[in-house]
Order: sequence, then structure tokens, then C-alpha cells
Amino acid sequence: MTVFSDLVAGYSRFREQGWAEERERWARLAEGQSPKVMVIACSDSRTDPAMVFDTSPGEIFVVRNVANLVPPFETGGGRHGVSAALEFAVTQLKVEEVVVMGHGMCGGVHASLTDRFAQADPGEGGFIAHWIDLLDEARDRIVAEHGTGEDAVHALELETVRVSIANLRTFSFVKEAEAAGQLKLRGAWFSIRQGVLWVMDDSGTFAPAN
Repeated sequence: MTVFSDLVAGYSRFREQGWAEERERWARLAEGQSPKVMVIACSDSRTDPAMVFDTSPGEIFVVRNVANLVPPFETGGGRHGVSAALEFAVTQLKVEEVVVMGHGMCGGVHASLTDRFAQADPGEGGFIAHWIDLLDEARDRIVAEHGTGEDAVHALELETVRVSIANLRTFSFVKEAEAAGQLKLRGAWFSIRQGVLWVMDDSGTFAPAN
């Protein structure tokens, strides 16, 4: 099990090796960032997008949350971490692509399908329940079609990507950039078990990446 002291030891290795070997890169990054891609991924510890996509620091702007979800545009109530990051990426960094990446064995999807936290208070699962209720409509449709078995789990994992992309288009600055050809929205799903990335096409269909 990794604990904080292990992380500090890892930092020491990074300082001696990774940072030292790419000191010029870090010096450039200290002047600012200009990533071309934003990735919205799950917080799951097994699906680090920098590792999956084999990127270096400064190459992707990343937001991670439970079940890689994007809420629809709204101005009232609560905090808007995903919305703020999206706004910064699209309007300030001028990213050219936003990628939503789901993954296999997603705990958020499992919680949605099982209604595990449906009656929980905040601090006991209530925050999770309120977040994943973004999937309620999709979940109900999938359960009606597939039940609640493995097929339903996989279907809802893919649907998290489609739901998030649909919600991205509720933000006017995203729609405007996309319409102007300045922004492309993309979807992907990563299989932890197989180590395979599936990419979504314009019709919403997923296929393994070449």
C-alpha cells in the first residue's frame, strides 16, 4: 500500500531523474502552458490519462472526477469545478480538442446502477448520489434494455461519455468554438483489464483504437 512517505520517496526519484533530465522542458513550462487537448477522465486510481496516452507534462489539460462526468450548463447553486476548468481550457488556453474518457469497472457507474447511495446523507454517500444522478435518465433506459448485469454496466460506462459530450454542448462557448471549427469533441473508453482504448466516432459508436 502506498502512503505519503512513499510519495515523498517518489518525488526524490523524480527530482534526481525526471526533473534533472528534462530541466529545459520544466524551464519552458514555468513560462506558461499551451496544451492543445483537454481530457476529462475519472478519478479512479487505475486510469491515469497521462499514462494511458503516454504524455509528458504540459501536453494535456486534465480534469478528473467520479465517472468522468460533465454537468450541463447551469449558473445556480453549488460550486462549478468542471465548468470552471472547461471555461478556462476553451476560452483561455484555446484547446483544440476536448476528450471525455470513460473506463471499465467504474465505481460511479456501479453506484448508479445499484442506487447504492440513493438515500444517503452528505458525508455518507449523498454527495456521490447527487453527482451521479446526472446518469439517471441514461441508467433507466439501459436497465430497461439490458437489466443490471455486465452488459448494462458496460453500456452505462460508454453512456457516461455520450452524456458528458452532450452536456458539453450546453455551454455556449463550446458550441461556438465547435461550430467555428476551432474545437473538436471526442470520446474514448479504456479497458483496465485488457489495456485497450476504444474510440468513439461521430455516430457515438466505439471501436478499438488502431
